[in-house]
Amino acid sequence: MYASRAVPSIDQEGLLAILRKSKANNPSQGVTGVLCFSEGIFLQVLEGGRSAVSRLYNHIASDPRHTDVELLCYEEIGERRFAGWSMGQVNMSRLNPGLLLKYSERPTLDPYAVSGHVSMALFQELMATASIVGQP
Repeated sequence: MYASRAVPSIDQEGLLAILRKSKANNPSQGVTGVLCFSEGIFLQVLEGGRSAVSRLYNHIASDPRHTDVELLCYEEIGERRFAGWSMGQVNMSRLNPGLLLKYSERPTLDPYAVSGHVSMALFQELMATASIVGQP
C-alpha cells in the first residue's frame, strides 16, 4: 500500500486514464488492487507476486503524475484481499464521512496522518460496504 499526491494537472479524465491502463496491464502481470483518489491524494493497494508488485511500485514512484510517494505497508500475504479487482476504484461520492472519522481525526482521506494498518482497515471496510466501483 502506498500514498502519493497527484500533480495539479490530474483531473477526472486523467484518473480514468490511469484506471484504464491499470485494468489493461495488471491482469497479465498478476496484479490486483484498489485505488482511492480524493482531494489530490492517491491511496492504493497492490497485490501480486513480489517482483511484479515491486516493479509496478517503482514505476509509480517515478511517474511524474505522482509526488510524495510513500510506502505505507509492504507485507507478504497468505491470500489476496482484492483478488476480484484488476483495479477497483473507491466511489468517494458514496462514502459516509463517518467511516473516515472512524479511522482518522477528520472526515477526509489523509493516509499520511495514519498508519498503514489503519489505511488497510479502511480499505477492508470499503470492500464490506460495497463502496468500490469499476469492472473487476
